[in-house]
Amino acid sequence: MKRNVLRVADRGWGTYRTVTAALRVAGEGAVIHVQPGVYRETLSLDAAVTVLAEKGPGTVRIAAPHGPALSVSGGGPVLRDISFEGAPSGGPSVLIGGGTPVLEQCTMTGGGIEVIRDATAELRSCTVEDTVQSGVHVTGTAHVVLEDCVVRSAAGHGLALSDAARAEVRRTTLERFTGCGVVMAGESLATFDECTVRHTRDAAVLVHTPARLLMRECRLHDTRAQGLVMADGPGITAPAEPGADRASAAAGREEPQIRLEKCEVFRTGHEGVLAGGEAALRLRDCHVRDTGGAGVIAAGACRVELDGTRVVDVPGTGLAALDSAELSVKGGTVARTGANGVHGTGTCTVRLTECEISTTGFTALHFGGSARAHLRSCTVRDSRQHAVRVEEAADLVAEDTRVEHARMTGFDVRDADVVLRRCVISGTTTGIRLDTRHRPLLEGCEVLRPTGTGIEIAAATGAVVLGGRVEGAGSAGVFLDERSEAVVEELTIADTKGSGLVIWSGARPRVRSVSISGTGKNGVYVGDGAEGLLEDCSVAATGYPAVYVGAGASPVLRRCLVHDTDEDLSQADDAAARFEHCRTSNVKVTTMPTEAGGEVAAAGAGRIAVAGSAAPEADEREAAAAGQLPELLSELDRLVGLEGVKREVASMAKVMQMVKRRQEAGLQPPPLSRHLIFAGNPGTGKTTVARLYGRLLAALGLLANGHLVEADRSALVGEYVGHTAPKTTALFRRALGGVLFIDEAYALVPAGQSNDFGQEVISTLVKLMEDHRDEVVVIAAGYPEDMERLIDSNPGLASRFTRTLTFDDYSSADLVRIVEHQATSHEYGIGEDTASALLAHFEATERTERFGNGRTARQTFQRMTEHHAMRVADLAAPDDRDLTALLPADVPPAVTG
Repeated sequence: MKRNVLRVADRGWGTYRTVTAALRVAGEGAVIHVQPGVYRETLSLDAAVTVLAEKGPGTVRIAAPHGPALSVSGGGPVLRDISFEGAPSGGPSVLIGGGTPVLEQCTMTGGGIEVIRDATAELRSCTVEDTVQSGVHVTGTAHVVLEDCVVRSAAGHGLALSDAARAEVRRTTLERFTGCGVVMAGESLATFDECTVRHTRDAAVLVHTPARLLMRECRLHDTRAQGLVMADGPGITAPAEPGADRASAAAGREEPQIRLEKCEVFRTGHEGVLAGGEAALRLRDCHVRDTGGAGVIAAGACRVELDGTRVVDVPGTGLAALDSAELSVKGGTVARTGANGVHGTGTCTVRLTECEISTTGFTALHFGGSARAHLRSCTVRDSRQHAVRVEEAADLVAEDTRVEHARMTGFDVRDADVVLRRCVISGTTTGIRLDTRHRPLLEGCEVLRPTGTGIEIAAATGAVVLGGRVEGAGSAGVFLDERSEAVVEELTIADTKGSGLVIWSGARPRVRSVSISGTGKNGVYVGDGAEGLLEDCSVAATGYPAVYVGAGASPVLRRCLVHDTDEDLSQADDAAARFEHCRTSNVKVTTMPTEAGGEVAAAGAGRIAVAGSAAPEADEREAAAAGQLPELLSELDRLVGLEGVKREVASMAKVMQMVKRRQEAGLQPPPLSRHLIFAGNPGTGKTTVARLYGRLLAALGLLANGHLVEADRSALVGEYVGHTAPKTTALFRRALGGVLFIDEAYALVPAGQSNDFGQEVISTLVKLMEDHRDEVVVIAAGYPEDMERLIDSNPGLASRFTRTLTFDDYSSADLVRIVEHQATSHEYGIGEDTASALLAHFEATERTERFGNGRTARQTFQRMTEHHAMRVADLAAPDDRDLTALLPADVPPAVTG
């Protein structure tokens, strides 16, 4: 006969001596009251019964002699206030293979709890502790709910989910594990609300995609490794072409697989958040602080979004984007970092909107490799180095961004390309410094109170400055270095301690509608041998003569006004300035030719030309350019590795030199195509050699400028029908006089697609190359096997690209030399023992499809500086050697998979 209320006691009072005996006669819905004691048995439940401890939690212990202490295969049993102890031989303490059991205020020790197959289990106010395996393991299609629970002290993970398991965890603490607090794999799904994960030997939370995770108001802290790690699951590989156009996919993006909202990550042994693989992660209103390494790292091909998130008080870099990762930050704060605030390298994309980056140990924002960065309405302040540095093949667009107080430069650009619109830079040493073969654009920017120069455009750089203001510079307002070819329009330069505008030797700027006033020295200083055109400019209130023209300089000043100053002009004896329709007003000493019913040549030192005077001869400029050839060939020879490429380029230079001489002698040049294919893996120096090739041709007089314009598929292909040809033509025209470098050119002809817009790009390029055969060089770069497909796609390409330069991968010794070069450039030292450790590191690094050659070397150097920073931070009084010496301990582990 089935009974509804039963009593169990191991001695004395009670009807049954074991719970198993009571279960045999219990009916559906029966309640079994168990008296205090230790019951050495295994409970097997498959019906809706209730088993409870008569005297409350801790009074009844079920100790299994073998196997689990509790096994549920069906029904909806309820267990309350019971302690379950697994068998000494191992295995789970509680095994739930079916049904919908509920455990309330129960304790599991020894073997944890497993929920498998299609079971659904609820644990309320339960404790899982001192287990010899993971505390809670959920697999199959099982579903588990944990409310107000504690899972702790497991010789494994705290909560492990695999297959298609699901978990809902609320107000639960997971702590003290030899593995991770939470591990998710397969297609599992979990939500955590108001939970704590802490004191783990591995990451607090590890998610293998495509698993999906949502955490709200949770705390991950005091781990020996990372707070959160996101990685691809087994069998998932990165895309074959990480640089492929993602714009079309962006519009239909799904919600990120991993989301953290109002969570805290702190006191981690390594990075706060490490995201890799291809998955997507979003942190919203989160706080990452006091980490052992970087705050957040996005690597691989992942997508990371930070919304209203703070990353502060980290010894390494605040936010880092590597490889082809996408990092988008809106309304975020990065502060008090030991290294960079934000660092981007590889082919990553970084977007920062309405963010604040402050108090950084290194450069606040540092972009290198082929990174693409976009800043909008951001504030950067209190950097110990540069506020923003962009180098190598990276490019940056910054709009409505403020820079305040950097010990070095506000925006420092080296070899990269930038567009700065409506940016304000104040309290830096140099406001903006541009040193690149690209043509950066500054539009409506303000540079206020730099202790040095306001805007510096370095040698051979051609920048465009439109509008804006430079005020209160401690030195020159704008400095145009030798051979620079800047365009400066509608700029105001005021209250500088040095000269307002300095045009250095050999520079040839075009300056229009610029207002200069309140300078400590000259308003305009034109150095020896400089040229250039100044139109519709005004100069006033200068400490020295308003305009100075140096020896052999031949600038043209047209419709310029000098007013309210002591003296208008001073020039060297052999200066050859030209003045057209210029005027003066309220000038005490005037020697500048001015318009007074016609043009007048005033008396004074120097040769002053009026309208119609001859400009410097073109052949003099060509002679100067030709003088650069030995220097450029020497620069080519100093490149690390690339021996075959260097030999071919040097040989081509000699051939080009002969071609030039035949032309000058009136002889027909031999048939020769200057366009090239660069075949090689990423990071093998293709862009660097392309830039040098353009400069070599310019030095030989075969190209007007030799500048480099970089492009890829996304820069050439339009977004709709009829857009591709104009877009390609516009980019091609930017390259006239220089080199058009098309990276990953094979992407223009995707395999198996014959009607792609890329074919229109190729047809347009073939015609433009024919129409401008002597005005431009086109270099197509990419993987060797893919470039053959590109050439075969159009007969016109095969006839124009007749020479291929093969870029071999760098050897391990080459990679060590690249790191040593990086160290020297950044004022670090590498001894022989460190170099040996680096060599061993690169020898052990597996060269998979993700291996980046030179990029890998640069990333290794970045990791070394981060390790160095963490090591030196613990020293009480580091000396100069401590601050500069990179040791073998700073070399990161080799990447072997």
